[in-house]
Amino acid sequence: MRLRYLVPAVVLIGLIVLFAAGLKHDPREVPSPLIGKPAPAFALKLLGKPDQPYTSADLKGRPVLVNFFASWCVACRVEHPFLMQLASQGVEIIGMDYKDTDADGAAWLADHGNPYRTVVADPQGSAGLDWGVYGAPETFVLNAQGIIVYKQIGPMDEQVWRDHVAPLMAAKP
Repeated sequence: MRLRYLVPAVVLIGLIVLFAAGLKHDPREVPSPLIGKPAPAFALKLLGKPDQPYTSADLKGRPVLVNFFASWCVACRVEHPFLMQLASQGVEIIGMDYKDTDADGAAWLADHGNPYRTVVADPQGSAGLDWGVYGAPETFVLNAQGIIVYKQIGPMDEQVWRDHVAPLMAAKP
C-alpha cells in the first residue's frame, strides 16, 4: 500500500531534479561538435575578387577569428562596431559573407566599415553548412594550427571577448 504512494513521489522528485538541472544551462550556448577539430575544408573566392581563391589552409599560422556575417543580418549590425574596435586593436578577423551577393556584401561593408583582414564570399552557404552555422552572426576562434577552440553564436560583445575569446587568442600553442 505504501509503495503506491512512494512511486509518484519518487517520479515527482526525479522530474524536479531534471528541471532544476535544465534551468542552469544557457539555451544560447549550443555546443559545437567541431571544438578541438580542424576547421572544415573549403575553397572559396574572395569577396569582389573571383580570381583569388581562399582555402582553409590560409587560416593556419596564427590565431584568428572567423566571423560569419551578412548584409541582411540585423544582429550583425549590433556586433559590427565591436568588431571594428577589435580590428583597430590588431585582432585578425576573417569575414565569411554568408548567403549574400558580392554586391550586397561589398555595399554593406562600404556603409559600415570593414573590420576584416580578408572577406570570403560564401554565397550558397556551403562553408557555413560545413562549419555548423545556424545563422549569422557566428564567430569561431581558431588557434595557430587551424583548430577550432571556441564558437560564439550571436553577436560578439565586450563580455564575450573578455571572458571567452581574448584568453584563447592570447594562448600560446
